[in-house]
Amino acid sequence: MLLLKSIAELQAYRQQLNDTVGFVPTMGGLHAGHRSLIDRARRENSRAIVSIFVNPLQFGPSEDFAKYPRTFDRDRQLCEEAGVDAIFAPTADRMGTIDGTTLVVPPPEMTSVLCGRTRTGHFQGVATIVTKLLNLVRPDLAYFGRKDAQQLAIVRRFVADLNIPVEIVPCPIVREASGLAYSSRNQYLSPQAKADAAALYRSLQQAEAAFWQGDRHSQHLIDIVRTELKVVPQIELEYVELVHPETLTPLQTVEERGLLAIAARVGSTRLIDNVLLRQPIVAIDGPAGVGKSTVARQVAQHLGVVYLDTGAMYRAIAWQVLQLGLAVDDEAAIRGAIDRSDLRLEPDGGSCRVWIDDREITDEIRTPEVTAKVSAVSALGSVRRFLVRRQQEYGRTGGLVAEGRDIGTHVFPNADVKIFLTASVSERARRRHKELLDRGYSITLEELEKTIAERDRKDSTRAIAPLKKAEDAVEICTDELTVSEAIEGILEHCRG
Repeated sequence: MLLLKSIAELQAYRQQLNDTVGFVPTMGGLHAGHRSLIDRARRENSRAIVSIFVNPLQFGPSEDFAKYPRTFDRDRQLCEEAGVDAIFAPTADRMGTIDGTTLVVPPPEMTSVLCGRTRTGHFQGVATIVTKLLNLVRPDLAYFGRKDAQQLAIVRRFVADLNIPVEIVPCPIVREASGLAYSSRNQYLSPQAKADAAALYRSLQQAEAAFWQGDRHSQHLIDIVRTELKVVPQIELEYVELVHPETLTPLQTVEERGLLAIAARVGSTRLIDNVLLRQPIVAIDGPAGVGKSTVARQVAQHLGVVYLDTGAMYRAIAWQVLQLGLAVDDEAAIRGAIDRSDLRLEPDGGSCRVWIDDREITDEIRTPEVTAKVSAVSALGSVRRFLVRRQQEYGRTGGLVAEGRDIGTHVFPNADVKIFLTASVSERARRRHKELLDRGYSITLEELEKTIAERDRKDSTRAIAPLKKAEDAVEICTDELTVSEAIEGILEHCRG
């Protein structure tokens, strides 16, 4: 792992890299939340760079710049253990964070709400340093935690407005066992204060439960939070507000989704937290041929939400490759074909119709010829990035069941329910063999077992988003289960 302390060192290192770069900007004081960002950057990129820089521009005169945790030796060890390729740790003078420096000024309507009311100039400081870091590191993907939801919304806005060529990746909040969100400031809390602070998330959970039961009115949800916190006098509430998660505009009712955000002091320590209110997302992962599509469709019907067949999207690209006679390793040509065509999914009851331009290909993407190409096409980084963005767009408002091979780990890591559906190779081959015979195709069981085993190998060893069970997923083996029993097992977890 390299330690880069100057801009010149960073630029020289960056010029040598031809691989994908994931970037995690931090102010040090690293904890489990930062580690989750770093782990994801490592999984999704060839290289991972972490910056450690306590930015003076984002601290007000009465804030804790001098006291902010500086634990560089421990941070460096965490990065090394996590497999980080390089740490960028400049000094303030080298970063140019001095009086009179050019500032990046986000839209006032985004900086005058929530934390911006009491932290004047804070988000200008954040926007300025993040812009400088993105210009210096030039990452393909940059990772930000959802705990700092206002910061995340502002970063996404100025990155889009300034056409900075990077994808901002929002990552789930990581919590202690009590539910308290990890923060560098947690170290200021005594054991009793930590126990008191856990009420912040508990109050948000109460409001979230009311939302899922149908309450969409802002004031009702805010009152639930305030009522829950009244029983903990040690908490001094600064604000609790319901806003749009992207524009930060205050909401009276939640039409599709809302951000319920809170800031409070526990003793002298200021803490923030939030929950994203939307209809639930159910992520069903697992290897090929396990019956994910059949199960996911029916689970979606039972829950009354949309079924998103992400596997069909990859099959559609593989179908295109065959139709155009492209080589599966000609990534530039395949990516160009995607850009020139309109791939879309149309919910149809409990199923999903697949279209490219004006041609429906729902049935055509299920042939053995397409199946044989899917893994190779799925392994192409530009294809995966394109389709993941499309899938995440479908899931922005929630209310869907999605199935595939990286849904819970990569596409929707913040899914409300994660299922890893599996079955033995022999059982999957038996099921697929019957299905193909019924459709008039001729193939031996032995050939299918070899094909499925090889596909498992490719899916599990690919460099980008390999097939694996998410840590918080529930595994369900279907070898001895009927379809109805598998569906009921998933619904039980959804209800719980």
